[in-house]
Amino acid sequence: MSRREEWRKVLDSEVSRWSAKPWEQLVSGLRELQVYEVVVDSKPYQVEVELLENTATYIHVMVAVDDGSLPASITPLTHSIICKK
Repeated sequence: MSRREEWRKVLDSEVSRWSAKPWEQLVSGLRELQVYEVVVDSKPYQVEVELLENTATYIHVMVAVDDGSLPASITPLTHSIICKK
């Protein structure tokens, strides 16, 4: 399995976790960029979650994952979530 395929598993899991939250909780929890580490199969991965937009009708959240290795981590895997209010 390639490095990016490993990242994809972690990204899918984190996107599911953040997508399950109500929009109000996302807004309050993402007032600042969230950066944390998760360990999957004894390997650490860095996760970043950021609120990109907060409009009258929706919020836009970005989730990014990498393993901290250079140069691959310069371009992490990302996915964005749009939640209607």
